[in-house]
Amino acid sequence: MHNLTLQILDGIYSIHRLPARSDIPDHIFESNFFSISKTDDDFSIVCPSSIQLQSDKTNSGWSCIKVIGPLDFSLTGVLAKISTILADSDISIFAISTYDTDYILIKSSKLALAKNALKISGYTIMD
Repeated sequence: MHNLTLQILDGIYSIHRLPARSDIPDHIFESNFFSISKTDDDFSIVCPSSIQLQSDKTNSGWSCIKVIGPLDFSLTGVLAKISTILADSDISIFAISTYDTDYILIKSSKLALAKNALKISGYTIMD
């Protein structure tokens, strides 16, 4: 697999945990980027920190790296390779996948370190 191009999305993001039976807040749809995951046990929303949500828990201060896609479903190891590079630099991730591509959230305080590690590994980084 060739190395892919990555883009740093503008803004700072938060990861929210809501009660499992919560409704999706209408104002979340005002954002250009958000992700909603819901199971019987968990309801998580990732969105810009500027959007205020009533949540059980919130973890803020995340930057978002987008893998430029669309990615073909036959590609393997995209997240594994990126997460290994970041793990080797002691950077934890929160990953989101969509139909077309992957997004990797990292703590904003580690963004410069992450960009450097990924560039050294052959990735092109778009700011």
